[in-house]
Amino acid sequence: MKYLTFNNGVKTPIFGFGTYRIQPRITEGAVVEALKAGYRLIDTAQAYSNEAEVGNAINKSGIKREDIFLTTKAQTSGYRETKNGIDESLIHAQQDYFDLMIIHWPMSDSLGTYQALEEAYQVGKLRSIGLSNFNHDQVNEIMNNFDTKPVVDQIETSVFKQQKKMHKYLIENNIVHESWSPLGEGMKALFNDPTLLSLAEKYNKTVPQIALHFLVQENIMTIPGSTNPLHMKDNLDIFDFEFTAEEMETLRGLDQKRGIGGWPASMDQELDY
Repeated sequence: MKYLTFNNGVKTPIFGFGTYRIQPRITEGAVVEALKAGYRLIDTAQAYSNEAEVGNAINKSGIKREDIFLTTKAQTSGYRETKNGIDESLIHAQQDYFDLMIIHWPMSDSLGTYQALEEAYQVGKLRSIGLSNFNHDQVNEIMNNFDTKPVVDQIETSVFKQQKKMHKYLIENNIVHESWSPLGEGMKALFNDPTLLSLAEKYNKTVPQIALHFLVQENIMTIPGSTNPLHMKDNLDIFDFEFTAEEMETLRGLDQKRGIGGWPASMDQELDY
């Protein structure tokens, strides 16, 4: 595993297991399998309605809590609602703290929401706080109003939507770029791309492994999800090779600024300004 260190000194695996669209009734089993496969970063959210199941899996795993990095996301707007939501999430997940909590998307009162996260961070309920789906103007607003800098911005990122300008902005501000939908939710074009197929043959890997390794080699925190134990293991098996500088440039050339779509206009704007 490769690790990153946030701007507050907290260390995190660069690669983890996402639970988006995993139904609550099968989440616990999926997370158990992920932990068995070697994942130590688990990503959930209030909006997924599976924090309790994720917490159950962690508590039953036999793995020390400090060896697991647990992320959740706030879907609340404003100080009071978010303050209450943090405590409710901790109760649901049966945890004393989260390693990271992020605002799931820009809210009508993102400043109030972030204030609640900052206070929870200051008293130890959250080890780190950050953002998701925030563009550079929105990130700037947070940084201009708070002493606690966000440690991550989790945005849609894949080999076909690389967020290059946003990536550069985040690096310049010492904020980790984190990817959601790193495989474009299985978009067919990705699996049939000649460049990815050629590299998969060269390195004796699958196309998804090639696409995931590209993000990791770019130092992008990445959280694919699956309910298939074999796919879980395959997704994690990407740390035994490195692309050459020339291959990385070729892969960067695959950027089409094309995502999965379907977002409201306010969230589907070009984050890479």
